[in-house]
Amino acid sequence: MRMQRLKAFKFELRPTGEQQRRMRRFAGSCRFVYNKALALQKERYERGEKKLGYAGLCKLLTEWRNSDETAWLADAPVHPLQQTLKDLERAYSNFFAKRADFPRFKKKGQRDSFRYPDPKQIKLDQGNSRIFLPKLGRLRYRNSRDVLGTVKNVTVSLSGGKWFVSIQTEREVEQPIPQGGAVGIDMGLARFATLSDGTFYAPLNSFKRHETRLRKAQQALSRKVKFSNNRKKAKARVQRIHSRIGNARRDFLHKTSTAISQNHAMVCIEDLQVRNMSRSAAGTTEQPGRNVRAKSGLNKSILDQGRFEFRRQLDYKLAWQGGWLVAVPPQNTSRTCPCCGHVSADNRQTQARFACVECGFEENAEVVGAINVLRAGHARFACEVSDAVGSPAAGTHRSDSGAAQCRP
Repeated sequence: MRMQRLKAFKFELRPTGEQQRRMRRFAGSCRFVYNKALALQKERYERGEKKLGYAGLCKLLTEWRNSDETAWLADAPVHPLQQTLKDLERAYSNFFAKRADFPRFKKKGQRDSFRYPDPKQIKLDQGNSRIFLPKLGRLRYRNSRDVLGTVKNVTVSLSGGKWFVSIQTEREVEQPIPQGGAVGIDMGLARFATLSDGTFYAPLNSFKRHETRLRKAQQALSRKVKFSNNRKKAKARVQRIHSRIGNARRDFLHKTSTAISQNHAMVCIEDLQVRNMSRSAAGTTEQPGRNVRAKSGLNKSILDQGRFEFRRQLDYKLAWQGGWLVAVPPQNTSRTCPCCGHVSADNRQTQARFACVECGFEENAEVVGAINVLRAGHARFACEVSDAVGSPAAGTHRSDSGAAQCRP
């Protein structure tokens, strides 16, 4: 049995000066169209009119490109501009489905990008490390690996002062057979991830490693005169540090998630709400918070781990391997004794050690949490299989009220 797989290959571009100027103009045109369309949608809503759909916005885009006031939009390729309108339509859909906040206006220098959706207009020459894109010509890129599959679309983006190209492809692969057994994972701070078999991964703490350097660069930036060349250089220095922090974190998460997904057929994790865990404790003027500074440091440590990104990577990598990611409720996973089942806060008197007050069982607290997560994952998975005709499809299986009622 064979299946279709979508995959993106990202490379750093090596454009000429003229190509860089064109890419900045194209990204600016896409940003202008997005903001103009969003402002129009807001005006229509305030007047009580119905929101325009993608087709209606495309008609307006044609008028904007032919207008004397915005004739410069015709210099940019039309398909990326249309894709910007499609992104706005998707942002509205996510908002109404309560998956995201209301669409916001884009700012210059923040996630500048544009996308070519038509593969017929894209020519990839891997042998010479070149890629042809409409109105940009042949661009050189750092060819670090082979692009597998048929090109579907290409996204050009600016990050940390460098231009990148992301090539999404589609190819047919054999239905994978999962390798290994089941494992539970407990996420922590002293240990990034602890597996139920006792294996653990030490945290990278990418932000903490660069925090002093970043603070000094930001302080230097604050002392520069606005709109001066020195300020631009200082801002670019800060951006490079942020880019280095993000690259190191993503590299660590990819290596860790790949190692886990390749060696286990089922991975059980806690269904943690990172946004709630990292919420500020400052409070309000009437009701100020307590231990605000300590909570602020804890929040930085939590966000520095990249837990949501780690879960996202585990999800699709396990699906590629034919495995499953099972998310279970995190309640009492670190307080339940895996030996006798006794639940008590006194079982975990310190952050590192677990000692059951009922039967005397002792073990590392995070290993105990991972064991309990694995047991809850088995119960969750057994409920799904018993309710279905066949085994569930590969991918994420989240906890819900129905599954919570099923106990091993």
